[in-house]
Amino acid sequence: MPSLNTNSSQTAAPIAITLGDPAGVGPEIVAKAWHARKAEKLTPFFWIGDPGLLRDCPTQSIAAPDHALEVWQNALPVLPLEMNGPVTPGAPSAHTAPAVIEALEISAALSQAAKASAVVTAPMAKDLLYAAGFNAPGQTEFYADACAVERDRVVMMLAAPMLKVVPITIHIPLAKVPEHLTQDLIIARAITTDAALRQDFGIGAPRLALCGLNPHAGEHGKIGDEEEKIIAPAVDALRAQGIDARGPFSADTMFHAEARAGYDAALAMYHDQGLIPLKALDFHSGVNVTLGLPIVRTSPDHGTAFDIAGKNLANPRSMIEAIRVAGAIAARRSAA
Repeated sequence: MPSLNTNSSQTAAPIAITLGDPAGVGPEIVAKAWHARKAEKLTPFFWIGDPGLLRDCPTQSIAAPDHALEVWQNALPVLPLEMNGPVTPGAPSAHTAPAVIEALEISAALSQAAKASAVVTAPMAKDLLYAAGFNAPGQTEFYADACAVERDRVVMMLAAPMLKVVPITIHIPLAKVPEHLTQDLIIARAITTDAALRQDFGIGAPRLALCGLNPHAGEHGKIGDEEEKIIAPAVDALRAQGIDARGPFSADTMFHAEARAGYDAALAMYHDQGLIPLKALDFHSGVNVTLGLPIVRTSPDHGTAFDIAGKNLANPRSMIEAIRVAGAIAARRSAA
């Protein structure tokens, strides 16, 4: 399997994995990741949740993260949380929302205090959390707020062995992408991406390729002018700052093997423009990495999968890769 260009050595503190939605596949893939710990040579981790939700897996409740290292080889360490009621796989419930939020808060505090070397967030459904006081659009923004970093300064990267991609605009309607796409936004996302590729992935001279917004990258203004008015000037500004940015390129020719060999990360102008090729190339190994934070945070690149929860059908590969990437980034930062 191609490398993600990260250092896989272990760090001193274990990784914190959040509860996620307890009715989803999170508990299952965490347990499967623990069972794969030796074969995959994973950095030790602990789960913040209810040990009763982890089926077919030995568990040990711990009082503090450092205790995880003592039990790691024989049981999955769990920092226990109460669910405030029963959990039925595949049936999300509002009564578990406070625990889901509490797990996020605990993970942020532990990572900022260096009690956890990194955070891996299990999949969660946000719609039930808002009524319980969750006031961020998603987990990326939650950790930005927790770390006192401006939300616009954090970047969502989706990383798989064959492709790293950063969407410039994320969870907005496609019709609103042009009005949200600005030179300043592209430049800010690209600067954060360049810095993270250097610091967290060990790429000494990152190459960034920017997608065009329109078909054929606008064909010199014949099919839209965002490339000439917004994207190309942003590329010029980045190059003036010493960042190896290229484009805009026609997105339909950017993701085959020969094209991918020419860059280290692709910057897509909207969500699906980047995530469709990544998931088509390697659906199960994709990892969501939050760039621009003082802490390390990753997550599997899939959702709660309520339809298969509790059926022992969930593929743990993305969770395993999220743990692996988090551990490698944390080790690289620790050694810097």
